[in-house]
Amino acid sequence: MIDRLEYLLALAQERHFGRAAAACGTTQPTFSAGIKQLEETLGVLLVERGSRFRGFTAAGERTLDWARRIVGDSRALRQEMSALRSALSGQLRLAAIPTAMPMLTMLTAPFALAHPQVRLLILSRTSAEVLSLLENLEADAGVTYLDNEPLGRVVAVPLYRERFRLICRADAALAGRAAVRWADLGGVRLALLTPDMQNRRIIDRALQAAGATPEVSIESDSMVALLSHLRTGGWASILPAQWTETLALAPGIASVPLVAPEVSNTVGLVLPHREPLPMLSAALVAAARRSEIPIGRSPDGD
Repeated sequence: MIDRLEYLLALAQERHFGRAAAACGTTQPTFSAGIKQLEETLGVLLVERGSRFRGFTAAGERTLDWARRIVGDSRALRQEMSALRSALSGQLRLAAIPTAMPMLTMLTAPFALAHPQVRLLILSRTSAEVLSLLENLEADAGVTYLDNEPLGRVVAVPLYRERFRLICRADAALAGRAAVRWADLGGVRLALLTPDMQNRRIIDRALQAAGATPEVSIESDSMVALLSHLRTGGWASILPAQWTETLALAPGIASVPLVAPEVSNTVGLVLPHREPLPMLSAALVAAARRSEIPIGRSPDGD
């Protein structure tokens, strides 16, 4: 039955019979027959049928919940038995919010050193996408905000506190200050992440609370795009403090702490709640607990 449950998960991910069959490495007739056999075994209809995929029945949605649990446990069992025969190996899929990318090495470097036979796949995703990938078994772990929006049923390990800075050209009007208040950003021309990013929603709330209305004239889901525009002098941005190390190589860029209030959020490792944890996941949690920056400090030591 495991392979048919895998089919069901693939169909939930692809929302298309042909693509789901290809993802499972089989033909569409074989795939469709497998779904039909699963329905016959369970005695319920799982898929709303038509000329194309139309969705799952109520029984299908409930079966998906069980499929995620059963398939996840099956994969974890195979992984653990393999690890008992030799060192940890295989692939670990890690989805992380874009603003955490500079800090991932505090987690991935010690993990890779301890487990050199494990391949790491790192994906840049929004916080909502991180949780969706975990739920659908498309990622093994994620790095995201822990204390700002609901996470659901996950194992969470804090890594660091994220604080914000105004990033601008060194010759900009606000660049020479020791600190800048959020209220001072009214009218400032900004380049920010897109509204689907939790980082942007945090920034928007802070600006609204301060009564500041900046001119957001560039939005992007790419940190690289934002950084490249800062060098022109036409825009400033609000970025996490850890990005200041990345910007240190760019001449003429200033990084000024944002205060009144000081906004900070905990970023950490999240994994699907499962007992026992798969061995790769447990090894990553161990690396995270060894790597954690004391929660009262930000990555740059503030």
